[in-house]
Amino acid sequence: MTIDQLMQTALRKHQDGRLAEAEALYRQVLTQQPDHADALHFLGVAAHQEGRNEPAEALIRRAIALRPGYAEAYSNLGAVLTQQGKLDEAVSAYRDAIRCKPGHAQAYANLGAALSVQGKLDEAAAACRQAIALMPGFAEAHSNLGAALKESGRFTEAVAAYEQAIRLKPDHAEAHFNLALTLLLLGDFSRGWQEYEWRWKARGFLSPKRNFDQPLWGGEQLNGRRILLHAEQGLGDTIQFVRYAAQVSARGGKVVLECQPELHRLLEQLPGVSLVAAGGPLPDFDLHCPLLSLGRAFATKLESIPNPVPYLSADPRLVDRWASRVTGGETKVGLVWAGKATHPNDRNRSMRLRQFLPLAKVQGVRFYSLQAGPAARHAVTGPPGLEVADLSDALSDLAETAAAIANLDLVISVDTAVAHLAGAMGKPVWVLLSFIPDWRWLLDRDDSPWYPTARLFRQKAIGRWDEVIDRVAECLVSTNTTRQSRKSR
Repeated sequence: MTIDQLMQTALRKHQDGRLAEAEALYRQVLTQQPDHADALHFLGVAAHQEGRNEPAEALIRRAIALRPGYAEAYSNLGAVLTQQGKLDEAVSAYRDAIRCKPGHAQAYANLGAALSVQGKLDEAAAACRQAIALMPGFAEAHSNLGAALKESGRFTEAVAAYEQAIRLKPDHAEAHFNLALTLLLLGDFSRGWQEYEWRWKARGFLSPKRNFDQPLWGGEQLNGRRILLHAEQGLGDTIQFVRYAAQVSARGGKVVLECQPELHRLLEQLPGVSLVAAGGPLPDFDLHCPLLSLGRAFATKLESIPNPVPYLSADPRLVDRWASRVTGGETKVGLVWAGKATHPNDRNRSMRLRQFLPLAKVQGVRFYSLQAGPAARHAVTGPPGLEVADLSDALSDLAETAAAIANLDLVISVDTAVAHLAGAMGKPVWVLLSFIPDWRWLLDRDDSPWYPTARLFRQKAIGRWDEVIDRVAECLVSTNTTRQSRKSR
């Protein structure tokens, strides 16, 4: 075959999803013509689709070097850079694509998505609207516009944008999933749970779908059948949704719960539940249900959230052991300032310990770090003026964290698993929330229907933690004064 014939065949196979065959043909072209820009470009695109972003970037950059006005290559380079977290470079690549081809709707839509992640929401919405003006039926641009509008707090417009994307492309998984997150945030659980089932098909959803031969449970009576409830997503998600295990059991089921290893010791206490660690062998079962599909199975509404607390507690032996590390007559407060850096929204939900410095002015309080991961070291190094006792060396799993929490009077945490754990234990917990929080914290309220002992402190503007911490400090003064007064009676 000629080079042109090889390329045509490769592109057909690529479009059909036969990536390995397409790559072999692109390489055959490059053997005959090493400077073939299209072959380099599409070989890079294939590598990106397979998750090999470093070679993808190198290949696409070679294509651009050979053809400096290659708009499609610039746009795909932006996608690769976005996947690598190189957002400034990605934005630059998308702008280069638009410079080379001013009518490039895909580049505008991708630019809007990247700007949204950077928090440049007005620019993001403008880029998406430009993509829509160029191509009104472009579902992805409507979906990306929805994301920018949601993060701006323009929820009605965001829902309309997602719905328009779905009308244009009924199987647009990202639009369905993001619509679900918005509806749940707004408290529209009836629609939200249904749309949330699209999460498995959405790009970037990190928990792979479990494919079992046994059917998915939909909430019907179980009549003695064994059901596997399996964890998905993060530790906090598991802690929040294990509350449903008792309700599943009440429908006549023999419950097997598969959970993350970090939660195994903590969840051993759950009554009527057989526990298995993720990655281990599973017993026989008749039906299954992912934990976060239980809201749909039980048709949960705001007023029917099962919220008796505590539904989790610490091992009394561990509690006694931790009592020697959490001592004194002061009000004892646990602090958590950061979640996992790999979380998609970590730049908005996490803080720095130094931002808690205004709490140092509160008298009669002793602070303890419940922080895990790399951020835990900040309890040792500062900030000057805020003394925080570091407990991280012994927080080997959530059972240990629960025992430490049992010895505290209050937990103050950003949106992490520890906040969920304190709430599940019925411990007073103050949760610090970004301007647009995760869906489970809802909007415009300082309490949580999921956790009766939680108090929510919300940002009033994007990124403004200083005002949040000032309010926390004021409330901590008041709470501590009341507590000390009761103790002195």
